[in-house]
Amino acid sequence: MKAIAKEAALAVCGGCLYVVLELLWRGRSHWTMALLGGVCFVLIGLLNEGIPWEMPLVLQGVIGSACIVTPLEFVTGCVVNLWLGWGVWDYSDLPCSLLGQICLPFSLFWVLVAMAAAVLDDWLRWRWFGEEKPHYTLIRWGKGK
Repeated sequence: MKAIAKEAALAVCGGCLYVVLELLWRGRSHWTMALLGGVCFVLIGLLNEGIPWEMPLVLQGVIGSACIVTPLEFVTGCVVNLWLGWGVWDYSDLPCSLLGQICLPFSLFWVLVAMAAAVLDDWLRWRWFGEEKPHYTLIRWGKGK
């Protein structure tokens, strides 16, 4: 039960921060983005829990974007935008768009967001839950690799 409460607290934090990011970026958001942001934040955090500290932060961001954020954004977009017709976002005018739900420029941006999420998740786990203090390498594998 304690683990569920921890992940729920992290999901709320990640969801709220994502809504703030959207408000700053485009001046509006949608409640579904809080859910998507929270799920992505928790999954990036769980992914980050399973990889060695020595893995470069940039690679963590690439994995987070390619394996978590972009696929979940596509599925969510297909549901909320194409199926339900809510029009939360439309990337149709951007390069390398797939059905207007994902595009290359935002997938690259999600690398940066996933890097920030990995760091924030580790920091929150350390400060709030007494887990290991975070340490990173940005580009190169840390010692021992």
